[in-house]
Amino acid sequence: MSLTLGTGPLTRKRAGTFNFDIDAASPAHVIYVEDVPQRVRAVFAGETVVDTRAAKVLYESNIPGQWYVPAADVRADLLVASDTTTHCPFKGDATYWSLAVGERIEKDVCWSYPEPLDGVAAIEGMRAFYFGRMDSWLEEDDEVFGHPRDPYHRCDTRRSSDRVTVTIGGQVVAQTSRPVKLFETSLAPRWYVPVADVRPEALAPSPTTTVCPYKGTASYLTVAGVKDAAWVYQQPFAEVAAIAGMLSFDGEGVEVTVEPGA
Repeated sequence: MSLTLGTGPLTRKRAGTFNFDIDAASPAHVIYVEDVPQRVRAVFAGETVVDTRAAKVLYESNIPGQWYVPAADVRADLLVASDTTTHCPFKGDATYWSLAVGERIEKDVCWSYPEPLDGVAAIEGMRAFYFGRMDSWLEEDDEVFGHPRDPYHRCDTRRSSDRVTVTIGGQVVAQTSRPVKLFETSLAPRWYVPVADVRPEALAPSPTTTVCPYKGTASYLTVAGVKDAAWVYQQPFAEVAAIAGMLSFDGEGVEVTVEPGA
């Protein structure tokens, strides 16, 4: 996905082509840093630990983007210096801090590169946090889930008249001529089927849920005995509102076939 993941332009499996040999011109491990225009905040144990309008996002090969924030925009009074250090051959030597709010302590949740390597000098004096170990993150006043949203990653939906058939173990479980096709950066298109066009007796609830930073929270269903063979975003983000309440299918034994519509 995006710049440095999946088939993005700064990966070795990119989907497109350049008019020069980028593999010969760039290192095997690529790092790219740019400014984040949104206000970024992080909350832990009811305290706003980070509040900045000067964040940067660091992309590197095969790793999702990571926010770095100025040290001055971090609640230093809540940080406890740690003896932990790590070395990255691409960024340098990192030092760590734990986060303590009341009785809650999150060990080694924050790090910094005091003397970053020349190629990443832009993160000098900045700090980063493990995203999932904070209670919540916000861009402006909207909560962000999963990991920082990549501005180079997008989702688009289009209504279609193609005929989509979903088969599991030779049994047709869904068929529609009014699907929604979802296009997501660097991923194969996904078909979403109205629940009315799915055989209800084939569906059973599943406790599984997942979070997508670009679509929202998905709940899953067992289909024809295959666990988590379908998922649905009941309240997707506004950018993909067209898939609300619709089912998409994938998994072992699941076959999705498409015939061109009129």
